[in-house]
Amino acid sequence: MSNSLGRWFRVTSFGESHGRCVGVVVDGCPAGLPLEPEDVQQELDRRKPGQSSVSTGRAEDDRVEILSGVFRSRTTGAPICMLIWNLDRDSSGYEERRWTPRPGHADWTAHVRYGGFNDYRGGGRFSGRITAGYVMAGAVAKKLLASVLGVEVLAHSKEIGGVEARDVGANEMRNNAEGNPVRCADPEAARLMEEAINEAASDGDSVGGAVECIALNVPPGVGSPVFDTLEGDIAKAFYAIPAVKAVEFGLGKGYSSARGSAANDGYTIINGRFSTETNNAGGILGGLSSGMPIRCLVTFKPTPSIGRSQRTVDVSKMVETTIEVGGRHDPCIVPRAVPVVEGMVSVVLADHALGAGLIPRVLGGV
Repeated sequence: MSNSLGRWFRVTSFGESHGRCVGVVVDGCPAGLPLEPEDVQQELDRRKPGQSSVSTGRAEDDRVEILSGVFRSRTTGAPICMLIWNLDRDSSGYEERRWTPRPGHADWTAHVRYGGFNDYRGGGRFSGRITAGYVMAGAVAKKLLASVLGVEVLAHSKEIGGVEARDVGANEMRNNAEGNPVRCADPEAARLMEEAINEAASDGDSVGGAVECIALNVPPGVGSPVFDTLEGDIAKAFYAIPAVKAVEFGLGKGYSSARGSAANDGYTIINGRFSTETNNAGGILGGLSSGMPIRCLVTFKPTPSIGRSQRTVDVSKMVETTIEVGGRHDPCIVPRAVPVVEGMVSVVLADHALGAGLIPRVLGGV
């Protein structure tokens, strides 16, 4: 497995869904960054289960423990190890379904790749539970970016179950997204999204959706072409989130039906600064940040674990059978994925900013 991401701000994920804990090691964070457990906890609280009727009933407290790399409320420059404990585990259902891979999950592919030695309980390393580590790392990256560069990363649920929010700006994301269970900055769409989730759940089914994310105040020229482009690394980080199936930047798939005269972002001067008239490119050109807001859209498939009968195979007997996946699962993972998307964008931006020399290795002085 490849469990690390980044070069200068390097994140290593560890743990399994039904193991003792999940966590992350952040290596490369500059010394001197003010960091308290609450800085991390406030992000984890947005991701943790059991927050509303549209999330899983798994009751985890998800209290972060910072084991290393912070001394007297400042980062030391050493690796920062953070974890949360898995306390509300029930693996009985997974033992019963040991040989019947769940459709839509990585049960079969993991079994083949690791010869059956993988931890299959709750999906093990392939579970959405491991994204808690991404959020922890993202919390550190967010604070670093904001403290040094004034960068702000925001996200909200753009689409759920076929209900699409209207286009919103940063202020609406900032002020509205946390005010409803689905984390949508458009209140009317949020109401309809919640209805769509509850309707699917009552049918023993699930729905997918998309998260829109923007990063503000990213300086121009951040990135590393040609194979380590900024959008390439952001996309790679997104695809480490279970259930992500599509990533778009700026106009995205809309480019396929547009003409160049309409798609190109014309250059202009705004308040004495070089700028573009539009932002169809989503803030990235040639793999480098343009100085405009970075805007991307991440699409998630519906939660594969559903209460309906699905076809599968008993691989121990090699006979066809059916399966109904019980247990505690999100009927839609999109609302809890919002802080995960923010975290991953922040991690990649911190990594590239350090690589570009925009962030010093020591912040302040003693």
